[in-house]
Amino acid sequence: MCGIVGYIGSRHASGVLIEGLRRLEYRGYDSAGLATVDSKEIQLVKVAGKIANLSSVVQVNPISGTVGIAHTRWATHGPPSDINAHPHLDCQGTIAVVHNGIIENFDKLRRKIIESGHQLRSETDTEVIAHLLEEQIQNKTFEEALFSVLVQLEGTFGLAMICTNEPRKIFAARRGSPLVLGLGKNRDEFFVASDPAAIISYTQDIMYLDDNEVAVLSDSGVETFSLDRNRTDKKIESIEITVGEMERGGYSHFMLKEMHEQPEVVTNAIRGRLDFTEGLAVLGGLSDVVDQLRDLKRLTIVGCGSACLAGTIGSYMLEEYAGLPVNVQLASEFRYRKPILDPKREAIIVVSQSGETADTLGALREAKQKGVLTIGVVNAVGSSIARETDAGVFVHAGPEIAVASTKAFVAQVTVFALLTMFLGRMRGMSRSVGVKIAEELRVLPHKIDRILRQEEWIRLLARKYAHSPNMVFIGRKYNAAVAFEGALKMKEISYLHAEGFAAGELKHGPMALLDPSLPVVALMTRDSVFEKVRSNVEEVRARRAPVIAVVSEGDEEILSLTDDIMFVPRTLEMLSPILNVIPLQMLAFYTALARGHDPDQPRNLAKSVTVE
Repeated sequence: MCGIVGYIGSRHASGVLIEGLRRLEYRGYDSAGLATVDSKEIQLVKVAGKIANLSSVVQVNPISGTVGIAHTRWATHGPPSDINAHPHLDCQGTIAVVHNGIIENFDKLRRKIIESGHQLRSETDTEVIAHLLEEQIQNKTFEEALFSVLVQLEGTFGLAMICTNEPRKIFAARRGSPLVLGLGKNRDEFFVASDPAAIISYTQDIMYLDDNEVAVLSDSGVETFSLDRNRTDKKIESIEITVGEMERGGYSHFMLKEMHEQPEVVTNAIRGRLDFTEGLAVLGGLSDVVDQLRDLKRLTIVGCGSACLAGTIGSYMLEEYAGLPVNVQLASEFRYRKPILDPKREAIIVVSQSGETADTLGALREAKQKGVLTIGVVNAVGSSIARETDAGVFVHAGPEIAVASTKAFVAQVTVFALLTMFLGRMRGMSRSVGVKIAEELRVLPHKIDRILRQEEWIRLLARKYAHSPNMVFIGRKYNAAVAFEGALKMKEISYLHAEGFAAGELKHGPMALLDPSLPVVALMTRDSVFEKVRSNVEEVRARRAPVIAVVSEGDEEILSLTDDIMFVPRTLEMLSPILNVIPLQMLAFYTALARGHDPDQPRNLAKSVTVE
C-alpha cells in the first residue's frame, strides 16, 4: 500500500500523476514513483521520501508520455528506499507494475522465478508480479498473461500495469484493495486510482472495480472483466467530494481544520434524522431491515483504532437505553477467535471511516458467511464496506485528510446515539427520553464551538507538558473509551508515550507508574461515576502526579484536586464523549507541534489501512 494513480489520454502523464499522488499524500507514505510508456519505452522515476522529491527529479529530467502509472508506498515488504519504491519492472524493462496489498505466497513465487533465471532488484512482493507477467507474455497477449498470473496470487492486491507491447493501454485488477476507474468529461481520457480523491481535479464520473475484476483502459474507453474473462457491466457514479474539501482552507493543518469542522459535522450527522416531537431517529438506511432489527437479541460491533473506540461508546448507549447486550471486538482479532454468531437473533455493526479497512472488511465478510445481518457505520460513500453491508448509516463527516481521526470519530459516536434512539424506541425507551436525547443532540454543535474557543489555553497546556516522557489518561463508563481515544491521539501524532486506562484499574497495576514526572489526564465531568473518578484522582494526587482534568463548566470545587483544567459544557452522560474528546484532540495536536512533529502525517502510519 498506499496510493495508486494511472492515466491515459492526451495530457503529459507525469503532471497528472504527480497531482494525483499529492491528492493521496494524506494517506501516508514513505516513497513515491511513476512510470510512463512512450514510443515503446518505459521511463521510470522513483524516490524514497516525499512526493516533492519525485516532482523535483521530474522537473530536472522531464519524462514524456501520455500513458502512465504512479504510486506512493507505505512499506510492508522491505524498508523504504529508492529500489523498493514502486513502480517495479521486469528483467527487460518492458512491464511496469504498481501494487497495493500483500501477496501472501510471495516467498514461494519468488523462489519460482529465481529458479527460472529472473533477477530481482528489490525486497518487495510487488516485483514478483512483474516477472511472472514477463514469463507469461512470451506467447500470450498482456491481457491473457495477466489472467494467468492473477490465479497464482494469494492475498490482496490492487494493481495497475503498463507494457511496451501495448503502449496505449493500462491494465488494472483488484482483490481486496480498492480501485476506482475515472471517465474524462469528454470520454477522451481515463484514470485508475485507489481513491477518488486522486482524480477529483479531472473528473466527477467514476466506476468502482469490484473484487476479482480486471479493467483495461485504452483510448477508446474502459472494459471490465471477471476473472473467468466474462465482461462485466459497471454503473457510473459521481464523486461525492469536492476539490475545496480536499484543501486546508486557510488552516495551518488538516487536523486543525477538521477539529474546527466538528460542530458542522454533528449538524450534518443529525440533519433530517430526528423527529423532535416523538423522540425518534429516522434512519432511511435501515428501513429495509426494520423487522430483523426488532427481533434482535444481541449486537456485535467491530472496528479498528478510533472506530472501535466509537463502537465501545456506542455499546454503552445501546445497552443502557435499548436494552441490547453488545459485544465489541477489534476487527483484527474478530475472525481469528472463531466467533459464535447467531444469524437469527444477532446483527453485526462494522465501523470504518474509509470503508476500506482491511481487517474490518474481513470481519464483515466473515459475518456475511455466517448469515448474520450486517450494518455499516461508514463515512466514505461507495466504499467496499458501504456496498457490501446489508444496511447502514453514513456518518456524513466529509473527507478526513489528517491521519489521526477527529471529526469522523465524533460523527461515529453521534451516529451511535441515533442508532440507540432508533433501536431503543423499539424496545421500551419512552418518548420523553427520546425527545430529551434529540433536543440535546440539536444543541451539541453550539457546545462543541464553546470548547473550541479554549484553543489558546489548551495550546499553552500542551507546551507545559509537551516534554513529559509519558502521559496517562483515565476515565470511567462512557469516558473510559474517551481516555483510550485521548491516549491514542497523543501517541500517534506527538510520539509522546501515552496510555489510557479505565480509572478503576489504576490500583490493579498502573498506579506503580505514578510519580511527579507522569501527567494524568482525568475525565471528571459530572455524571453517574463522578464520585468514583474523584476518588481515583485523589489516589493520583497522593502519588504527586500532576493532574490535568476535563471538568464540567462551573465545577470550581475540583480546582483543589487538579493542576490544570479544561472545561466542557454539561450534557447528557451518554453524549458526554462527544464533548469530552474535543479538548483531548486539541491537547494532542498542540503537543505534536510543541515537539516539532507534523500532526497531519505522523511517521509510520497510513490513513486507510488496506492490508491486514
